[in-house]
Amino acid sequence: MLATFVLFLREGLEASLIVSILFAALRQLGQMEKARAVWAGVGLAIFISLVGAVALYITIYNYVGSTFQAVFETLTYLLAVVLLTTMTFWMQKRSRYLKRDIMAKAGLAGSGLAFAILAFSTVGREGLETAVFTLAFAFQTNGALLLLGASLGLLTSIGLSFLVYKLGYKLDFRIFFRVMGILLLFFAAGLLGNAVQNMQQLGWLPFAATPMWNTARILSENSTLGDILHTFLGYAEAPTILQGIFYAAYLLVAGGLFARLTRKPVVPPSVPAVKTSSNKQVQSQA
Repeated sequence: MLATFVLFLREGLEASLIVSILFAALRQLGQMEKARAVWAGVGLAIFISLVGAVALYITIYNYVGSTFQAVFETLTYLLAVVLLTTMTFWMQKRSRYLKRDIMAKAGLAGSGLAFAILAFSTVGREGLETAVFTLAFAFQTNGALLLLGASLGLLTSIGLSFLVYKLGYKLDFRIFFRVMGILLLFFAAGLLGNAVQNMQQLGWLPFAATPMWNTARILSENSTLGDILHTFLGYAEAPTILQGIFYAAYLLVAGGLFARLTRKPVVPPSVPAVKTSSNKQVQSQA
């Protein structure tokens, strides 16, 4: 539930930010009559994302408990890790240029169809990513809780968007996406650990399968606190050695690169101006 809440909050706010930039471009170009085309592209992107997510979930639900389900689950985990990582780095790197890029694309779009395609492609990317992430967490979370978390996250993102763009509330998007990025990297590390565990159970990675510890009696993953720690920190009650290695290596590499990307550039101290003698003194000495 908590994972889907965070994911839908972030993706919903990012999508609404993109849509608002498109409307700002239409207003600047004096082409507000094409706003319906933008809404059509957004609606189609959301519809296709929902249909795709439901189709995938229903398909895999028919194979619960089978080897195919374990294989599909593992591949979904790995795909979600790749998408979470690339999405986090892409947004952090391009956030300062996002408005400029979308405004430039909007300026090149001449017809209503072009605006609809632009809205569909930008929002659709967020929708498809969210569908994959939701499917990955659906293997670990109760369906009702998954839907509740997604709904709350989406409603919260819509509420924040209303505050920002209608009431003039100032939200520091740089800090928001930085915090969300850190959480998503922990999500990705946990999903990578789950993928490694599945691959060991399937016999694909038969080595280093000894559990490092077993804290099920102290803190089970099924408990409320255990579920929260599993969601946000990738906690496992009985992680194998290989799981621990992959988890730690991912956080060290991805976390280090993300910290390097998000740190503020060091501004060199200004060099004090050197006082020189007047031109007359220079000339007299010459």
